Amino acid sequence: MQLLDTIETDTGPNPTATIIFLHGLGDSGHGFAPFAQELDLSAAGPVRFIFPHAPMRPVTINGGYVMRAWYDILGADLVRREDETGLRESQALVQALIARENERGIPSARIVLGGFSQGCAMTLLTGLRHGERLAGLVGLSGYLPLAAQTAAERHAANHGVPVFLAHGRQDPVIPIARALASRDALLALGHPVEWHEYPMPHSVCGPEVEHLTRWLTTLLGAPARPR
Repeated sequence: MQLLDTIETDTGPNPTATIIFLHGLGDSGHGFAPFAQELDLSAAGPVRFIFPHAPMRPVTINGGYVMRAWYDILGADLVRREDETGLRESQALVQALIARENERGIPSARIVLGGFSQGCAMTLLTGLRHGERLAGLVGLSGYLPLAAQTAAERHAANHGVPVFLAHGRQDPVIPIARALASRDALLALGHPVEWHEYPMPHSVCGPEVEHLTRWLTTLLGAPARPR
């Protein structure tokens, strides 16, 4: 499988952990690349940040306009009409990025998968189904896709994987009610979820970055010793 084009930033030589962060609809890896400077994870040792670019595809809700998207948005109702084919295709692309990190010497247990909006959806879809335990999942301003199928499809390796979820109370794109339903579904499945909500629209704010920095530092802890 051809790997996605990515932007990569290492915070130091010989990274001992990787954070793969997926952008939202119509954006690119450049949109969240500044995260590598905003998140101070020095306590966790050197970290590799990977910001992939989603494939180009027509998006139905935007009149068929071709843009970077992890999957098609068929309408405003994100529950009843989901692009399962597109979701599954991008799931395989994200899994290939995880596999490449394994080949580069980063075990799955030191890989955090995260994303914003559509990237959040892809994070939860892929991370819960991944065949090896991941360090954790980060979902910003997004939701759990294919929610009714999650319990049956999630992999035992990631039962109980920790999740960080954050959302804006004034989000007009993905209403906070959808995010809360996703949070509750994950809690019901036994996942420890750290939940934050902020007085903001469909965006990211300073306190959110601070809370995420603290969570990631605790999650990754001290760097793993070389074998």
